[in-house]
Amino acid sequence: MLLLLTGLLGSVMAQTPRDFSLNDAIHFATQQNINVKNTQLDALSAEARIREVKGLALPQVNVGASATYNAIIQKFIFPAGGFGAPVDSTATGGASSGDDVTAIPFGVKYQGSVAANVNQLIFDASYKIGLRAAATYRELAQKNITASKITVAEQVAKAYYGVLVSEERLKLLDINISRVDTLLRETRAMNTQGFVEKIDIDRLEVQLNNLKTDRQNVKNLVDLSYNLLKFQMGLPINAPIQLTDRIEAYSQQDLERAAVLDSAFDYGQRIEFSTLQTQITLADLDYQSIGKQYYPRLTAAATYGHNNGRNNFMDFWTTQWFNSAAITLNLNVPIFDGFQKRYAAQQRKIAIDKARQTGELLKNSIDLQIRQATVTLTNNLQTLQSQKRNMDLAQEIVRVTRIKYKEGVGSNIEVLNAETSFREAQTNYFSALLDYMITKVDLDKALGKLYTGQ
Repeated sequence: MLLLLTGLLGSVMAQTPRDFSLNDAIHFATQQNINVKNTQLDALSAEARIREVKGLALPQVNVGASATYNAIIQKFIFPAGGFGAPVDSTATGGASSGDDVTAIPFGVKYQGSVAANVNQLIFDASYKIGLRAAATYRELAQKNITASKITVAEQVAKAYYGVLVSEERLKLLDINISRVDTLLRETRAMNTQGFVEKIDIDRLEVQLNNLKTDRQNVKNLVDLSYNLLKFQMGLPINAPIQLTDRIEAYSQQDLERAAVLDSAFDYGQRIEFSTLQTQITLADLDYQSIGKQYYPRLTAAATYGHNNGRNNFMDFWTTQWFNSAAITLNLNVPIFDGFQKRYAAQQRKIAIDKARQTGELLKNSIDLQIRQATVTLTNNLQTLQSQKRNMDLAQEIVRVTRIKYKEGVGSNIEVLNAETSFREAQTNYFSALLDYMITKVDLDKALGKLYTGQ
């Protein structure tokens, strides 16, 4: 019984919706979204690459061994009688000539060696450039993470506002349904008393059915909006959540203040521009590394090992092995490479010039984005204010026409037309509200203010 209660309690707790404000949703998404996690893995890969570069300056140690069985030993051939060796007359049928040679085996059947090698970089001018590039590469990886978080923040904010607006539409539809349902019951009572015709009831039923259909459509839209938000956040689709922000919390004054721009703007606030500057720095370091390749390169190497060779296999393992050691300094001074480095430097320089021109183009693009978002936001604010006035007027018309209808000085058609106009005004208002909120997100992104967290 206790296990059953524990299981039920765990099931209930598992189904408890988790509360999210907009900031909470963005923070959660920047930690859990798969795209962000992938850029974080890229940053880890960049760290591994940096350590790989640093490892070039550490001693490189290798140990090797080899064993050889010479099935047919190569002969060393030299003139007959050379080195005091006797002439082999049998090779020439007992007669000798000036072309007589002597062939002796050069080696033994079994050979083996064991050696350890240590190589150390002493001086390489391009290596220091590589270390500076490694630090810049780390910076670039971190900026890529920030860029992915900004993209996720944009997607989450738009999806969050979509849910809020859809839920508000759903609430108003419920109010409309309740109001029309009340009017329908009153009309039926008036029809029973003979004050209105049956057709008035039918018109209201049609209106009520249309409202219920609209409500179901909006309910489906709310569910879809929630699924989209959870997808952007990196949550399972079946995970229950609850949004704590409310549209009504944004007053008309708040919306108007949000449209006021701060005149101070720095292109460095845009992660795209900041990333491009880092890429230019990397390209410049790459260009400098070509020039450093004209400097001499100095390395040192040390070798220590043992070797042995015997004709008898058992002697190969039981006899003494002979040791050897050597220390070497290698100096490489580049003299002429067919102008390869010269043309490689030209390519790097052209890449830097292109990146800088891209930076100027990006500035113009950012200016255009800000201008477009500003104009669109201003237009959407005006549309939103107009639709708000229309909705308030339509609501007042509904109130007046209902009073007139109850008092017998108005018609059922007027009430239905007023209800239809009110519903259209509500739809237009929330459509304008969503457009405004989305455009505000676009403007914040264009100004580099959408997401500044880590």
